[in-house]
Amino acid sequence: MTDETTETQRDQFRSKRGFILASIGSAVGMGNIWRFPAMVSLWGGLTFIIPYLIFVVLITATGVIAEFALGRAARAGPSGAFGMCTELRWGNRKLGERIGLIPVVGSLALAIGYTCVMAWITKYMVMAFTGDLSDMGQDMGAISGMFDATSSAWGANIWVVIAAVITLLIMSRGVSGGIEKANKFLMPVLFILLIALAVYVGTLPGASAGYSYILTVDFGLLAEPLVWIFAFGQAFFSLSVAGNGSVVYGSYFGRKDSIPSSAFYVGLFDTVSALLAAAIIIPAMTAGGADPTQGGPGLMFVYLVNVFNGMEGGMIVGIVFFVCVFFAGLASILNLYETPVAFIQEKLGASRLLATLSMVALGGAVALCIQSIVSPWMDGVSIYICPLGALLAAVMLFWVAGREFTMRNVNEGADRPLGRWFFPVGKYAYCALTLIALVAGALLGGIG
Repeated sequence: MTDETTETQRDQFRSKRGFILASIGSAVGMGNIWRFPAMVSLWGGLTFIIPYLIFVVLITATGVIAEFALGRAARAGPSGAFGMCTELRWGNRKLGERIGLIPVVGSLALAIGYTCVMAWITKYMVMAFTGDLSDMGQDMGAISGMFDATSSAWGANIWVVIAAVITLLIMSRGVSGGIEKANKFLMPVLFILLIALAVYVGTLPGASAGYSYILTVDFGLLAEPLVWIFAFGQAFFSLSVAGNGSVVYGSYFGRKDSIPSSAFYVGLFDTVSALLAAAIIIPAMTAGGADPTQGGPGLMFVYLVNVFNGMEGGMIVGIVFFVCVFFAGLASILNLYETPVAFIQEKLGASRLLATLSMVALGGAVALCIQSIVSPWMDGVSIYICPLGALLAAVMLFWVAGREFTMRNVNEGADRPLGRWFFPVGKYAYCALTLIALVAGALLGGIG
């Protein structure tokens, strides 16, 4: 699996920068630009941000590094990587390969849900450019009706097809020629647009109330366990740690490059994007005369449209905002489809085009059928399959492969190797947290 022939034949990221940007793209998605501001709004600014940042540091320093290292060591996705671990420990490769199907299925299921969401985003971005969104003004009936129609059964068929075709066109060009090139454009432009939008919103009258709310700390609420559980869930899923996408991207990473430093940049820019989104959305709400605590689940497609339509230059703000969301969503969906595509290539020997076409066509077909149940579909995957995949990946690396294998592979190519602390923290603290995410998610009906 790791011999010279495999190394030269397997498609790889051409540069460390390309790997980092693609990995940032996999993490920066709807979780950051939509869900994070909604959680900050719900839980009171810094009251939520403080525990969130603590968990981001812990997960980046353990889970992100672990999944990158596991994929690079195996030069395979989760099925092949898990198989490598069980073969090393017990001489039974098929056991790990079968267990590794869980995160593969989870990634495909999440990609299907994301295909629907990308269809909505694409539609709203086009409507922002044409002026159809701004023409609705602040008529909440019209705005809500538009989203209800879009998210209903068979409500966005053409947009689902368009989202699938865009995904296919990029992914069929391979890892270096498609995913890496796309993210080298998408991520810098995304951050430039987010910064520009944050600066503009900051000039609007009333925006200061939003900043004040973001910087609020309720120490009584901070002591509530639920705040910490939801903050952990947000950090967990925001960093795209689920035993699939990060493992696959790690399998394309060069052996001479540093995994710890790459993980650091992923965690840093993932957090920056989330904070920028909050610094745009919550001040925009107060500038539009809205209550910053009332964003709710319809924040992006209903409430923010109303806010944008009521502010000066709102049409331009809406265009830039939905372009940002489109870029972020596209980068994430490329990562989600990559896991099943890589699996088809590895196990069936299919060409890149055939593997991509089969998976995106399957995903798009199912997406057409689940448009009215996207929310419970995404909740089910994120509550059960994603935390389970992350837990399995951590168990495979830390408990099955063992200390020597783990430390050798996380430190390969690192300028500053990780110390002895990494293994016990990953084996005990991180594995315990993934188990808590799985149990808490099931008990609470979803976290993050």
